[in-house]
Amino acid sequence: MSGTPAFDAVTLEVLWTRLISIVDEAAAALVRTSFSTVVRESHDFSCVLTDAGGQSLVQATDSIPSFIGTLPKTVRHFLSLFPAGALVPGDVLVTNDPWLGTGHLPDITVVKPIFRQGERVGFAASTAHAPDIGGKMRSPEPREVFEEGLQIPPMKLIAAGSPDETLLSLLRRNVRTPELTLGDLWAQVTALDLMEKRLLILMDEYRLASLAALAAEIQGRSERAMREAIRALPDGTYRAALETDGLGRPLTLALALTIRGDEVLMDFAGTSPQVERAINLPMCYTFAMSAYGMKCVAAPEVPNNEGALRPIRVEAPAGCLVNPQHPAAVGSRALTGHFIPSLLLAALAPVVPDRVMAGAGSPLWSINQSGADRTGRTFANLFFFNGGMGGHPHRDGQSCLSWPSNISSTPTEVIEQLAPLRVHHRRLLPGSGGAGQFRGGLGQEILLESIHEGPTAISFLAERTRVPAPGAGGGEPGATGEVRINGAPVDAKRIHVLNPGDRVLLRTPGGGGYGPPERRDPAALQRDRDQEYA
Repeated sequence: MSGTPAFDAVTLEVLWTRLISIVDEAAAALVRTSFSTVVRESHDFSCVLTDAGGQSLVQATDSIPSFIGTLPKTVRHFLSLFPAGALVPGDVLVTNDPWLGTGHLPDITVVKPIFRQGERVGFAASTAHAPDIGGKMRSPEPREVFEEGLQIPPMKLIAAGSPDETLLSLLRRNVRTPELTLGDLWAQVTALDLMEKRLLILMDEYRLASLAALAAEIQGRSERAMREAIRALPDGTYRAALETDGLGRPLTLALALTIRGDEVLMDFAGTSPQVERAINLPMCYTFAMSAYGMKCVAAPEVPNNEGALRPIRVEAPAGCLVNPQHPAAVGSRALTGHFIPSLLLAALAPVVPDRVMAGAGSPLWSINQSGADRTGRTFANLFFFNGGMGGHPHRDGQSCLSWPSNISSTPTEVIEQLAPLRVHHRRLLPGSGGAGQFRGGLGQEILLESIHEGPTAISFLAERTRVPAPGAGGGEPGATGEVRINGAPVDAKRIHVLNPGDRVLLRTPGGGGYGPPERRDPAALQRDRDQEYA
């Protein structure tokens, strides 16, 4: 196969499967070689291959949905900053810029240009959530991005095979977990090297001088399938709005979703202004969550690559909650961003009621704990907990499952092994799923006790403590979440200090129910009682 190859169906399928295997193997290597539980247990990362222009070609199966939209754009930002000739074999680029990356500083993105016979043919890219990035402890409290940690501008982590030791020293000195943060970073580089190696073997085997023709074929097929799926939806403008817990008072997310032919425009005009707390959502993440939600409704089976995103446009007024301007604080942006797919489902529910589910008990909940041991060695821990998913037109919502992210809950054994915390119990919350023909998924209750010899700081990422996950199609809302310390309710958007023996009780929200409760199958009701879900 030489020149511009023509791909028959069998060859194309083999090449596509090989590409998937490359990024999946890289993801597995990243998990195996990572140091932190954030990557190793909760899988908060992504691996992607792009073509020479930074257009995404294939994403690892085990990846965070939002990175479908953010990671390829970061590659293209690098391309605009490093013109032709500025990149050479052995380079690895790095940044955690919230507006060029994924929306907050803890996500470190690394990108490696791939060369074949002296020509750049593509990029290997990875984003992973670092266990710590310095600055004020991760929480909604910071008022500007300068408080949130070390900012890494777009630069070379490795130049022609030589690491930037100055950058590594700065990173090591500015984080609470230097071994974990640097260990995860090098695990990402390992994943890039593996993608590069496997891709070049594939290109040699099939005598591909470049990826241009293969990328055009794969992306073109995805784009056509996505446009066809959008065209099948009725033209019109569909509106929805929802309220979040906010900051003492609710904040509003508003959406006008316009379908015209085979394209979609999502406009967030009417959304609350940006705030002086760290729940603002940079536009890169707004686009990613919007595109993910649209793909879930229109064409969930279409492969995740650039072609599937081309028919989608997203707009938001500058200075609003979902398009904040620098130096807005953005570290807890998931507390806003995870509402966007639910908002999109609410807008489209009147036209595709069989494709949407009730509100989920998300955004994703987590705790951050930091302190120092008796030797002065600092530590920082990040653990994830999930609420219930919303009921679906054909089935009950899943319990304790993250959506729209797919981050795994941290296992109890891992928490007790790594942190000065004892888990007294962790159990499903009966009755927390909203009633309906198909009930919402249950939240969970976790009781933790600090067993550290001194005080530690703890913060929470918690939402739906005031505004429950709504039902759909006549279903009832799920139960709200709750955070207590020593039995007393606390503000989940503040940093708190735990003394030895203090106890933290978390109750994550349940999902909303779908359909009128009186239509629920009596056998399902009995099963709920037998399993003590009701």
